[in-house]
Amino acid sequence: MAKKALLGNKIRRLRQSRGLTQSQMAEQLGISASYLNLIEHDERSVTVSLLLKLGKTFDVDLQQLSDDIERRLEFGLREILADTTLGATGVAPEEVRDIVAASPAAAKTFLELYRAYRTAREDAQAMVLGLPSGGTRRIALPNEEARDFFADRVNHFPTLEDAAEALWRDAKLDRQDLRRGLVEYLSRARAVSVEVAPREAMAGALRRYEPKSRRLLLSEMLARPSGNFQIAYQIALLGARPAIDRLIGEAKLSTPESETLVRVGLANYFAGAVLMPYAGFLEAAKAVRYDVDLLTHRFGVSFEQACHRLSTLQRHGAKGVPFYLVRVDIAGNLSKRFSASGFHFSRFGGSCPRWNVHESFTTPGLIRTQIARLPDGTTFFSIARTLTKESAGFKEPHTLLALGIGCDIAHARELVYADGYDLERLDAVTEIGVGCRLCERMDCRQRAFPPLHHRLVVDEQVKGASAYNFAMK
Repeated sequence: MAKKALLGNKIRRLRQSRGLTQSQMAEQLGISASYLNLIEHDERSVTVSLLLKLGKTFDVDLQQLSDDIERRLEFGLREILADTTLGATGVAPEEVRDIVAASPAAAKTFLELYRAYRTAREDAQAMVLGLPSGGTRRIALPNEEARDFFADRVNHFPTLEDAAEALWRDAKLDRQDLRRGLVEYLSRARAVSVEVAPREAMAGALRRYEPKSRRLLLSEMLARPSGNFQIAYQIALLGARPAIDRLIGEAKLSTPESETLVRVGLANYFAGAVLMPYAGFLEAAKAVRYDVDLLTHRFGVSFEQACHRLSTLQRHGAKGVPFYLVRVDIAGNLSKRFSASGFHFSRFGGSCPRWNVHESFTTPGLIRTQIARLPDGTTFFSIARTLTKESAGFKEPHTLLALGIGCDIAHARELVYADGYDLERLDAVTEIGVGCRLCERMDCRQRAFPPLHHRLVVDEQVKGASAYNFAMK
């Protein structure tokens, strides 16, 4: 029953990730649209022959995808139970796993209820402090709902890839002079002019579009790759809006704020697809073995833009290495995260200090590599590097961030960064966790909190390696 419960949602997300209607997918599978609709709503089971046809037709390992969904829900529930304000200390990890297996829909509902609880708690705290709150109609935190939107679709949107490729054909773009082509297209097709404005005229903005005068203003503080990206972003809002709004409408997001965040994310996705066309970028990435610095020079983009594009290369029949991507600030806050690799991010808390994305702050500008193993045994090869955002002048502070990308260890040989590692023995593996509350490693010298599901052992006569000692049983 557990697999049946997960299968309908899984197939629906597979269909949506391919940009297909129920009728189109049903035709490819040789079944009726009404039967597919029943399958997606878990009202009909899937035969073995149909399951095999799904895997062959859409080039996807359905079992692996199902397991990834289960793990994501399991980690999410365990994080909820790690919230000490709930007092839920008696639920063992095995019980959480059983809940997810028996009723994934209920597990997802628990996650949504917890989000609503956190939102209400934050609004109440804001009222006590006399701060403006988000109101009482919010169901989910918009940024978390937006992140789930992209995670559920493995950060790949075929309709936007098609729209970006159509722009290259219609505008007759040339990679050697991409900005000129984008500016001329805006002028010819949308009657929009592009102007570079002084910093003081932008009032702190880096990009501003004025609908009445049909002017796109770019700050002089933008580096050229960032300026090109912002022009392509505006083309997305003006030319790819129908495709973007269809994706948003299908998602049935809970708040206008969530819709706006997703719209921005999808417009950014389109911009990346324009600057780095899928086929050419994938071919180049494989040729240089995913050397990010080489890709930035070849396509005239920033390090972050190239890494972000690498995390989207999941086209049916032409896939790249599935990467996760994460961006953090110096305080450890995650401001961006995507995963096509099965890496599990903490939803509601911090991440592991052993992760190389945090260590990269100690070596600014240099790429750090790491083989990291999570508690469930999954192992990833990752790279991380700091980023410095453009300063707005001498008196403005510089923004220092760290960006990390990684893939399952099975793909590591495809990366130039793995040269020199013995990938058979994995002597250099670093044991990391999703977060201290969920990590059961007893010998971690960087533990900030005791794990949720084990009894804390306090001995004033003994100092151990970890700040917290605990009993495993």
